Amino acid sequence: MVDLEFDQESDGLAVLTIDRPHARNAIALDTMAQLESAIDAAAGAQALVIRGAGDRAFVSGGDLKELSALRTEEDAAAMAKRMRSICDQLAGFPAPVIAVLNGHAFGGGAEVAVAADIRVAAEDIKIAFNQVTLEIMPAWGGAERLAALVGRSRALLLAGSGRAVGAAEAERIGLVDVVLPRPSFEEGWRSVARSLARRPAAEIKRVIRGVSPDEAIASFARLWVADAHWRAAEQVMNRSASARQAAKGAT
Repeated sequence: MVDLEFDQESDGLAVLTIDRPHARNAIALDTMAQLESAIDAAAGAQALVIRGAGDRAFVSGGDLKELSALRTEEDAAAMAKRMRSICDQLAGFPAPVIAVLNGHAFGGGAEVAVAADIRVAAEDIKIAFNQVTLEIMPAWGGAERLAALVGRSRALLLAGSGRAVGAAEAERIGLVDVVLPRPSFEEGWRSVARSLARRPAAEIKRVIRGVSPDEAIASFARLWVADAHWRAAEQVMNRSASARQAAKGAT
């Protein structure tokens, strides 16, 4: 069964859509294998989007119906290690990764969301690290990434209580970066993603993640001598010259 769709668009944007409507886009073992393959297939993309199909759920967590078959500590650890590795792949993807929260992100879904660089949410969604309702904890790297985003005390409060927060509150505390009205959500997230599907954004991501000053300067220098920079600079200079000429003609 195909659990996700992968589209490599012509503008450098790769879009990965988890499509499991019968399970509110929950992640099963087969989904993990398909995620691994899709992330590999996205290599070379200028930006990667991960989203859920429909408008009810981004990812509702792990598929409990399937994962309930895991009854030993060894099996549970192996599953968690595999899915954490996938989230690590998302976090370490060379280009910007945008989690498009088309619907609610609960449990493991919230962990997938915080593995992305940027979260764009519809105004009516909720996000919750609610694993505690099952008497377990985040295991896919979500607790650590949540703490990096909102601080350790707030992360403990959210993940320890399992409280769901709406999009507006999530934006206020730094858990979500952009909130969009539902009617214009599709157009809005694509606009954000396309604005990041550029080579400089990937270099900026690399510098933000931590490099030496010399490496940061080397990144700038590579961009400076690239043809894309000179084409863009020429356009700016031509526009400036045209504006000056127009101003002279007006006087």
